Amino acid sequence: MISSLSIALGTLRANPLRTVLSTLGIVIGAAALVAVLTLGDGMERFGRQQLATTTDLQSVVLEPRTAEIIDNQAYPLDDYLVLTRADAESIMASIPEVSAGLLTLTGSAVVELAAGLTDTAEVLGTLPSQAAVLRRDFAAGRYFTSEEATRSSPVAVLSFGLGTVLGGGDPAGAVGKQVRIRGNDYEVVGVLASAGPERIPSVYVPIELAGAALAPTPRPRAPTLVLQAERVEDVRTVRSGVEAWLTARLGTDWARKARVQTNMARVVQTERGILVFKLFLGAITGIALIVGGIGIMNVLLASVTERTREIGVRKAIGARRRDLLAQFLLESVTIAGLGSVLGTLLGFAGAFGVTALMRQRFDAPVYAAFSWGTLAVSAGAAVVVGVVFGIYPALRAARLSPIEAIRHE
Repeated sequence: MISSLSIALGTLRANPLRTVLSTLGIVIGAAALVAVLTLGDGMERFGRQQLATTTDLQSVVLEPRTAEIIDNQAYPLDDYLVLTRADAESIMASIPEVSAGLLTLTGSAVVELAAGLTDTAEVLGTLPSQAAVLRRDFAAGRYFTSEEATRSSPVAVLSFGLGTVLGGGDPAGAVGKQVRIRGNDYEVVGVLASAGPERIPSVYVPIELAGAALAPTPRPRAPTLVLQAERVEDVRTVRSGVEAWLTARLGTDWARKARVQTNMARVVQTERGILVFKLFLGAITGIALIVGGIGIMNVLLASVTERTREIGVRKAIGARRRDLLAQFLLESVTIAGLGSVLGTLLGFAGAFGVTALMRQRFDAPVYAAFSWGTLAVSAGAAVVVGVVFGIYPALRAARLSPIEAIRHE
């Protein structure tokens, strides 16, 4: 094998122009492969970020059933599920594919902003992590922390409209002031940024304090848990994990006391779209590689014809068929490997350059994504192309009769 490799490399060095031309096809094919895969990875990552932030495709909702429908009549349940913060943390800890969770208790209350100034607002009891999940910006201040959620003096976060009114036209002026809800004073620690016209003002408080902020009800309020899956493909796994937790907690008839909701129809459509996108990219890059491989095969076939006498002499002095087979295969793989290395560098440079130009000219948040998978595919493709398109010229050389080959002019 070492001898065959030495002969193959010597042949490639003896014909530099032919080697460069045959390598060029693989360089172009590998560059196209790497560039398309890199751009595709970046576009897929951008698309997934948009899906996670602007849609509820990756959401799995656990909602308690407070009533049972019998003959189209609703009958209240006395033993419905009332989720706690410990329950939410237990569910999220048991399902690795969950990226975040929202435990929300919602109701309305009258909020006193100042002497004689009141407003009816939606009061939401949440976990401290909700700000990161919602990805909301702040006009002033911040969201409350875990320490503030458990301390005796209550805190609150206001929507932009309430904060502007409380701050006298400036949301920053509301931070540090207090609002009163059902006789209790809440210190304002943050004001959310404007998200457009505000139909109903909102006040966010720690879920442990929501009971005191909301109007009393005959029965306990039931919070809703919304889980975010890491990826669209993880929605089924998260749902199965939630159902397993409910089975362990409530038994096999858990569906009577709670419901688990997802947008499975849209999730399936999204998964199908991502798969079609990947197959489309693979088809484009496959065509480029096939063109480069045909170039290698043509060059090697011409080389076999030109070196027929050399092949005959080698066979006459003892070279076996497998020696010649190894020689020409190594030539093919060497050309493909060298072209793959150069094409990979060129492809990465082109992909990052194109995305940088797109960000500069069109202000599009598109980035090329480097991945070891792309490098592995590029290296594997080089070996496959070298072997597949080098096997026929190698077999043709190995099958030549030494007598006829030596007589060849």
